[in-house]
Amino acid sequence: MRPPIHPPHSLHPARRLSRRLFLADLGKGAFGAVVVGVGLTACSDDDDDAPLAATATTESTGTATTTAATAAATATAAATAAAQPAGSVQWQRVPLGIVSAYVLVRGGEGAVVDTGTPGSAGDIEAALAALGLSWGAVGHVIATHSHGDHVGGLGEVLGLAPDALVYAGAADIAAISSPRPITAVGDGDRVFDLEIIETPGHTPGHICVLDAPGGLLLAGDALTGSDGGVAGPNAQFTPDLALANASVLKLAARSFEVVVFGHGDPVTTGASELVAALAAEL
Repeated sequence: MRPPIHPPHSLHPARRLSRRLFLADLGKGAFGAVVVGVGLTACSDDDDDAPLAATATTESTGTATTTAATAAATATAAATAAAQPAGSVQWQRVPLGIVSAYVLVRGGEGAVVDTGTPGSAGDIEAALAALGLSWGAVGHVIATHSHGDHVGGLGEVLGLAPDALVYAGAADIAAISSPRPITAVGDGDRVFDLEIIETPGHTPGHICVLDAPGGLLLAGDALTGSDGGVAGPNAQFTPDLALANASVLKLAARSFEVVVFGHGDPVTTGASELVAALAAEL
């Protein structure tokens, strides 16, 4: 894999955010986290998403609840919601050890992008609670691709979100185990007023999700975060690297301020410029 593209000092410090200071630096809310010890192949060997010290989960998962952590997450989420551009989603990262999932909220309704490994539902539930929602408000679950560290928790999440519809790229659906039918989505489709962008290569049906009003790109594994910068997909787990590089070029043509990844810390300033610089090196 090529070295990551880092933001200039005037935009975003070229460093890996301290996990203890991540909440303060990122300004996008607090998160529940869990160490996941399961025998699944991850999309990346870069464990950027180490768990935070406090875990906020619910009694239904059988794990400990940290009321103070959930309260802090709720307060931070409320404070940052006011800063969101009109019409944009409020987002929350859910670090899950080897991977991250994301919770999005707009108008009292929620969407989950990727579900992590089995056993991740408690941490996703904590992120929903921090944003003032329960599972009943989740109307959409979007899988960026079929790898087990991104969809291993799908059945558990759908069991808790009775009204959620499920979406994935058409070419990946056959490889995803789901208790409900999965709707195929691609270029030109919108889910939860989010734009779907086809980005094959890492998997045949990989998709990214763009919230244009908020300048937010959820890149799945089409891109990775590294040392505060942006890199391409992990070549070890990408069967068609040439096609994946073409998808990076496709993303470089779009405009967004923030990019979040399945693996690696989010970039919160000047993200599309960094992706364009990466694409120029391909």
